[in-house]
Amino acid sequence: MKNLIRFILAGSVALAASTSAFAAQPLVDAEWVKANIGKPDVVFLDVRGKLAGKSKADYLKAHIPGAVYTDYLKDGWRAKDAGGTAGQLAPTEKLEKLIGGLGIDNNTHVVVVPNGGKALDVGTGTRVYWTFKVLGHDNVSLLNGGMTAYTKDVDEKTKKPVNPLETGDVKPAAKTFKANLRKDMLATKADVIAAQKDGTTLVDNRPNNQFIGVNKHKLAKRFGTIPGAVNLPENWLTKNGGGTFRSTPALEKLYGAANINKAGKQIIFCNTGHWASLGWFVSHELLGNKDVKMYDGSMLEWSADKALDMDQKVKLN
Repeated sequence: MKNLIRFILAGSVALAASTSAFAAQPLVDAEWVKANIGKPDVVFLDVRGKLAGKSKADYLKAHIPGAVYTDYLKDGWRAKDAGGTAGQLAPTEKLEKLIGGLGIDNNTHVVVVPNGGKALDVGTGTRVYWTFKVLGHDNVSLLNGGMTAYTKDVDEKTKKPVNPLETGDVKPAAKTFKANLRKDMLATKADVIAAQKDGTTLVDNRPNNQFIGVNKHKLAKRFGTIPGAVNLPENWLTKNGGGTFRSTPALEKLYGAANINKAGKQIIFCNTGHWASLGWFVSHELLGNKDVKMYDGSMLEWSADKALDMDQKVKLN
């Protein structure tokens, strides 16, 4: 019996160690990438695109060895919902087909690689990361600083990046990816209305000029924000609005400056859930607040409903 107990305990310890070893961290760096190039259970997903002033041509010229390319704006990561709101989470079955076609299954550790030049394009990475999480896939990470950080160190003589790169297109064999949709991560318009009554913090991650109602998204129907919301601009969350996230102490100070508690119920929004994915990533993944949801419909859906109030702090029209 004692030997049996020792065997069970040893197995439990080994299992715990294995789980810990393969637990995906939200952020990885260039050194981690280099150490994991070529591993069959890791897929580097290159999402550099139009929002970063890049295209597949840049990927073809140079990318992390083995990295697979996807076009965030064209491949079907987002779609119009039944109500006609643009930029929403695409239907589950379409996302399953898209992800499987990229050589990703439920055992794959996905590492999302944005360009990393500015907060806007990092939002591409966090939006794709959030999509995997909503689909029930926790084994996902984001390359902090993106390709900009990966290629910044250059050889003094050749002036070429010292980290490994390759050219051409990587076309992986399709795999089967099955989603387990986490509806509890998605905030609806009804949830936001309820939040206005129960004290849940509403966080607007748009630039301040849109928050106060000076400017708006071209598809938004009205100026301003959701009444009761506080503003935490997305470019506060990265160093100097660039591609690398700020440290935890710095992020906590910024949340304090914006009068946002780092814990407790929050619903984060922007225009279409792009900038808000940055805010969600920081609150949920970096600061550890698991009571955060993202309102995917955001201002495009809210401003289109004339029955709902808007808070326009500066009225120019």
